Amino acid sequence: MGIDFDSFVLTAATADLDDEPAAREHADAVEYRMDLAADPLEGLRAYDGELPILATNRAAWEGGEWDGDDDERLAALEEALATDAVEAIDVELESLRSGAATDLRTSARDHGVSVVASAHDFEATPDEIELMDTLSDACERADVGKLATTAETRADTLALLAVTHRLTESGRTVATMAMGEAGSHTRAVAPVYGSKIGYAPVDPAEATAPGQYDLETLSRLIATLENE
Repeated sequence: MGIDFDSFVLTAATADLDDEPAAREHADAVEYRMDLAADPLEGLRAYDGELPILATNRAAWEGGEWDGDDDERLAALEEALATDAVEAIDVELESLRSGAATDLRTSARDHGVSVVASAHDFEATPDEIELMDTLSDACERADVGKLATTAETRADTLALLAVTHRLTESGRTVATMAMGEAGSHTRAVAPVYGSKIGYAPVDPAEATAPGQYDLETLSRLIATLENE
């Protein structure tokens, strides 16, 4: 059974599943960055934690550390589906658009594993029309559409939040955040507008994206906003 993204899921982003016990107090799941781990499949096989896993094997061309053969990268992610604790996987939108990850998505659904289609812009935040097009496409191809952009101004963050709200109101399941200093607050605010996944490292020194809060801080901020 896949992770239920009907409600907000706060993930502890890590390349070391031994971090899981420290994450339990604040996180709902673990985002396991396979591309950052020394032996990711062995790490999954040895996992005996309580939190479900969102497995990510991020390609270098999408900001990750996997710089080898792309078919091997996707094959490793498919192999991760055999681990009972893996209840969701993250697949790059471009891999789904090209057809490279079509079989992986089918396998995930056969295993009852949720699929997140993700897109990242490490340079800027496109205009609202492009944001809407990209995120809508991601939603069409997976259970959750994820979009992370780089904000330089408050206008950038407002555009992303507006699209988050509009798609959520239309019944889509999305996860959004703006990277960088100008967008860091969106990691706490986006859930108010409908974003269903948050990402934070257990240790702030191990952030996997620009502008991330540490897990305890993000958990506290989101809880405060939800109660207002």
